[in-house]
Amino acid sequence: MNFESLGLNAALLRAIKEQGYTQPTPIQAKAIPVVLSGRDLLAGAQTGTGKTAGFTLPLLHKLNRHPHDRKHKHVRALIVTPTRELAAQIGESVNDYGRHLPLRSTVIFGGVKIGPQINRLKEGVDIIIATPGRLLDHVSQGTIDLSKIEILVLDEADRMLDMGFIHDIRRIIKLVPEKRQTLLFSATFSNEIRQLSKGLLHSPENIDVAPRNTTAERISQRVLPIAKSSKRALLSWMIGSNNWRQVLVFTRTKHGANRLAQQLERDGLTSAAIHGNKSQGARTRALAEFKSGKVRVLVATDIAARGLDIEQLPHVVNFELPNVPEDYVHRIGRTGRAGMEGEAVSLVSPDENGNLKDIEKLLGSKIPREHVEGFETAAREDIDVKPVAREKTAGQKRRQPRQSRGSNNGNDRRAARNNRSANGSQDKSKRDNSSKPASSHSQRRKKPQSGNTNQAKPVRRRKGGEVAALFGG
Repeated sequence: MNFESLGLNAALLRAIKEQGYTQPTPIQAKAIPVVLSGRDLLAGAQTGTGKTAGFTLPLLHKLNRHPHDRKHKHVRALIVTPTRELAAQIGESVNDYGRHLPLRSTVIFGGVKIGPQINRLKEGVDIIIATPGRLLDHVSQGTIDLSKIEILVLDEADRMLDMGFIHDIRRIIKLVPEKRQTLLFSATFSNEIRQLSKGLLHSPENIDVAPRNTTAERISQRVLPIAKSSKRALLSWMIGSNNWRQVLVFTRTKHGANRLAQQLERDGLTSAAIHGNKSQGARTRALAEFKSGKVRVLVATDIAARGLDIEQLPHVVNFELPNVPEDYVHRIGRTGRAGMEGEAVSLVSPDENGNLKDIEKLLGSKIPREHVEGFETAAREDIDVKPVAREKTAGQKRRQPRQSRGSNNGNDRRAARNNRSANGSQDKSKRDNSSKPASSHSQRRKKPQSGNTNQAKPVRRRKGGEVAALFGG
């Protein structure tokens, strides 16, 4: 099957070809004919399946087929999405595919000044891509009229429910005409989603292109058991020694994302953090620099798990496992997109064993465990762990890190006691993630000490390349 067989107009086919696509994905092949027919749609699709084009292409086709009088400036299509990042991504897709059509669109979300958005709306637009909160702000100010909406799209509906947008969604539904076409896309078909769909959709076509909560086969997954205090050192070592150029790292908290990004910068890895407390300008800038290669590591909270669309992202790292098992699927779904291979690595400390079991129960399979030599931990294992030798760079010398000041939390102390019991010697590695690395001038050169298994080894500066100067975690 090709796009020509789906009945899309020549302008859209031209834009598709310019984007480098030749064949539709399964969700596109199934969804586009349904949308073109005018029927309501309930579609289940994971991130990375091409679902955005699955509704933007037929939406553009239909609006262009029946153009309206520009003077009346009626909004004809509304796409609602949970995050600013996802709204921006969809806005880019609408612009890319609609570049040869006389249709106008705009993106509306919070965190930025409302004035420019109002000015854009006054000019008249056909399509609005919006987050719920800012959309309702415009409605309350009288700057948006939703009474002429012909097509309503709710994207990532399950995520909107998780984020508490159900009341906003219900308010939006009351503002759009009852006679409309409604498209609802969700990664999962939970009971809540099915209940929502009953009140939104009229005799919908149901499409489910992937089993619930499955991960793509093209994504290689592995777990690295590691003491919490050594996670950052291991992460820096992996990125530096393997020369990873583009890595998306997930943390649980906003503060943790900021702290980790700063620590990785001190390790010589260009990094940026992205989360809900960042201004929209900072988030947009960080994402753009990450896509362009200026930033090597992007540290994100789960706000980015579904909202980021990065072509050919090779590596995703769970620095901390999510509390909600389903979020693991969405996190690693950032890689292995568009038929590309991807790798997902999870750094799991002993206190996260419960989270790991919940994830594996959801997936219905065990994720392979591996140990990296020099980063062993006393975490209890219920399956065999495959050892992985650490490769040394040419001329690499082992150095003893400075001992950090301050005490660790109770979990780190317990991990240290377990490590002494398991290895018969006291762990002398640095246990404070926030400690600063010593400079190369002040660092003493010492011979390797036996029993210091958690010590991180530095990766020396490569000629003409970036630094990954790694010190104890």
